[in-house]
Amino acid sequence: MTLRENPIGVFDSGIGGLTVVSQIIKMLPHENIVYFGDTARVPYGNKSAEVVKGYAVQDTRFLVSKDVKLIVVACNTASALAMDVVRVHSKVPAIGVIEPTVKEAASLVGDRGIGVIGTLSTINSCAYSTALNRLDKGVKIMTKACPLFVPLAEEGLFDHPVADLMSREYLSEFSGRIDVMILGCTHYPLLSGPISRALGSGIKLLDSGEATARAVKELLSQSGMLNDQKSKPRYEFYVSDFPQKFNEIAESFLGQRLEFVRKVDVLAELDIK
Repeated sequence: MTLRENPIGVFDSGIGGLTVVSQIIKMLPHENIVYFGDTARVPYGNKSAEVVKGYAVQDTRFLVSKDVKLIVVACNTASALAMDVVRVHSKVPAIGVIEPTVKEAASLVGDRGIGVIGTLSTINSCAYSTALNRLDKGVKIMTKACPLFVPLAEEGLFDHPVADLMSREYLSEFSGRIDVMILGCTHYPLLSGPISRALGSGIKLLDSGEATARAVKELLSQSGMLNDQKSKPRYEFYVSDFPQKFNEIAESFLGQRLEFVRKVDVLAELDIK
């Protein structure tokens, strides 16, 4: 296998990163992909920065062991808190989801402003607000942590009445006050139906998956690392727990049968004591 044929590595705290994977598949249909979902330790969003950084290092080292050519941190919490340690421990370029999403949001905002919802750690880090203010110091920003959205998504309750109930509880204050809502957690696009209904018309939902996939394509293109082979791509999915449940949800979301889903102990795999 040539370096161009090496896979793109993607990691997330659970299934949320599949929203990024689906966009990479759509934009880069010839690329091989290795995905790691840390389903044994989900969510990352209620953990301390120190713990998230430790998890991110382990996730990164696992993907590096799979000879990936690029690492996509498809977790907003890890993107907010741990990109520095990811880049230290990665031998290959690494992309987070925050910067590509912020650039797109800044290009779409009108007079009202931008909303950001995410996990407790992501919102408390102010990563989105800081990045948005770098691009436009005058932009109005509203933020809110929505911690129960991740467990709802992990349970596959994408369009369940409880998801509508929680969306109304969390999001009523945003109605009529913003132009764009950044879904600042890759799990949240899975709940886009209830979120959109709670916000009402006139507010655009911004999914970080599409913006991140475009950034991946641009980086690989500029570095001459796009896979030019036309053979069927290989997708490998690794999880730290509940592989059957992950497989069921992932197949439903991606709309295809997954041929390779494995449970791994990342610490044992890397011989970490």
